[in-house]
Amino acid sequence: MKRISFILTLLFTTLTSMNAATKISRIEPANWFAGMKNHSLQLMVYGKDIRDCEVTLNDYDGACIDSVARLDSPDYLLVYLNLGGAKPGKLMLNFADQKGSKQKIAYPILPREKSGEERIGFSNKDVLYMLMPDRFAQGKKEPLRKEMNKYVVDRTKPSLRHGGDLEGIRQHLDYFNQLGVTALWFTPVLENNSPDNNGFSTYHGYATTDYYRVDPRFGSNDEYRQLIKEAHSKGLKVVMDMIFNHCGFEHPWVKNMPSKDWFNTPEWLNEKQSSGRDIYTGMATGEDAGKSKYLQTSYKLTPVLDPYASKIDKHETVDGWFVPSMPDLNQRNPHVITYLIQNSEWWIETVGIDGIRMDTYPYADRKAMALWLKTLEEEYPNFNVVGETWVTEPAYTAAWQRNSKLCKDNSHLRTVMDFSFFDKLNKGKNEETDAWWEGLNRIYNSFVYDYLYTNPRDVMAFIENHDTDRFLGNGDDMLSLKQALALLLTVNRTPQLYYGTEILMNGTKEVTDGNVRKDFPGGFFGDKRNAFTKDGRTAKENEMFDWLSALLHWRQTAKEVTDGTQTQFIPYNGIYVIARQYNGKTSLTILNGTSKPATFCASRYAEVIGSTPSFHDVITGKPLDLSKDFTLSPRQSLVVEN
Repeated sequence: MKRISFILTLLFTTLTSMNAATKISRIEPANWFAGMKNHSLQLMVYGKDIRDCEVTLNDYDGACIDSVARLDSPDYLLVYLNLGGAKPGKLMLNFADQKGSKQKIAYPILPREKSGEERIGFSNKDVLYMLMPDRFAQGKKEPLRKEMNKYVVDRTKPSLRHGGDLEGIRQHLDYFNQLGVTALWFTPVLENNSPDNNGFSTYHGYATTDYYRVDPRFGSNDEYRQLIKEAHSKGLKVVMDMIFNHCGFEHPWVKNMPSKDWFNTPEWLNEKQSSGRDIYTGMATGEDAGKSKYLQTSYKLTPVLDPYASKIDKHETVDGWFVPSMPDLNQRNPHVITYLIQNSEWWIETVGIDGIRMDTYPYADRKAMALWLKTLEEEYPNFNVVGETWVTEPAYTAAWQRNSKLCKDNSHLRTVMDFSFFDKLNKGKNEETDAWWEGLNRIYNSFVYDYLYTNPRDVMAFIENHDTDRFLGNGDDMLSLKQALALLLTVNRTPQLYYGTEILMNGTKEVTDGNVRKDFPGGFFGDKRNAFTKDGRTAKENEMFDWLSALLHWRQTAKEVTDGTQTQFIPYNGIYVIARQYNGKTSLTILNGTSKPATFCASRYAEVIGSTPSFHDVITGKPLDLSKDFTLSPRQSLVVEN
């Protein structure tokens, strides 16, 4: 029997054999690991009237109970263990209720497969490929799962589930190697057991209802672990999307709050039983209209760092709910943040993820999130976490990076997301690059602020993602897309691609987010063509795929890009040039940011061309003599090296 299934079966068997008086139903996490640097372990025990049980631990060398926390709800008990010297084995926990009933639980302590130092995260040497499991590929055709809340699988509806799964991803791992990416970022795979209601669906995964279970519509914990293991065998890393800011409305904590301060602004949860309440809109009807205590976040992230911010502005940002169906967790509660910290460690140890992408990062409590990252940094010094910090000013983003001199409180967040790059690129893509501000000047003027970052290499750049319009909008302008990708993959950043860019997938959010999250052609049963193969792609799609694949494979060994210095030149004659250099090796990204032919003035770039002007196009291999001027066609992109 597989490792995870065995652990869960062992625990389930133990629980179901207990005396019915206290009715313990679950313990989270279901197991832990010997040899962790942080010796403390929080066990969240679920069960009817479990709160007042006395807990003892049979003699176990190196382990003891530090404390027991009794919460407001009678159905939870937190047991804090100290495992400082514990070896792998089974701890025996004893629970005794006030009626004299006694129960025993064997709790597994497992050996670690790797030390914390051996967990190597993604870096700027990687190219991350972001995909949505529900929309990428379907590996198994299964009937509706009756244990899940009402949901609909309908590929004709962009906002409902389409049936993608982990097995579909596993079956296409070779495709990622063919393309040339080195890391995969899946949108959340954990259980999202919210019912489909009035067009609302959690196919996207951002409303967690079980932090320790892969959504069974995607697969099992074992399948997730096996997928990651197989990805590793093919040289691919896997980044897990997590959400600490909020959970889903169907999480057990919502119906039975462990404590009164488990959520931010929890007053509305006490109203949710009111007739006429629509949890998906937050609106009250009938007699309750206008009386709701629901507080939605303002979505304005600036108050978190604003030195002049008012208390009400901070409160609305951090304590408001992201949407009515996603209750806002209170990370200031030490039990909540401890639970979340352990959960991330459990997934690292259990399935071997290579990084974490944290959703809605600044919406959560700043100090608590710094504690989480400091704990991970101590346990896994070579791991990596990227936080979503959606503000388009570099100074804001830079202040969130760990060890930033811009902020007195260290975030310990190694990698931040470059929304400035995304914003400037998408504004400038349809402009003519002039002598000052427009077109590619926007990118130049964004990079000039890189001195604000602790390490620009640990800034994740992207041109589109699941929350934005596709870069192509509803069109297919390959010239602009090539310029964007040439920049993305050669500048001093950690690059992230969005699935389908390589085959010109397009769409806008104007009607629904689902239109920028379309199914990958060929990933689903019944598809008329298979874009995973050359024969299944159109001529234009193959042109884009082949161009991008060549650039990605070149980047894997281009140390001037991953380890070198960067020099940029103010756009001149509409041409923007960025040079990357390392140990005598030079590559140049040369972009014509105008819709007319433009002349490359070789003498202007002599400092990076050097005394050996013989370069070649990294895509075609065609030689290029940079000792003399030449003409670029409208919107032409060149990446050359010596």
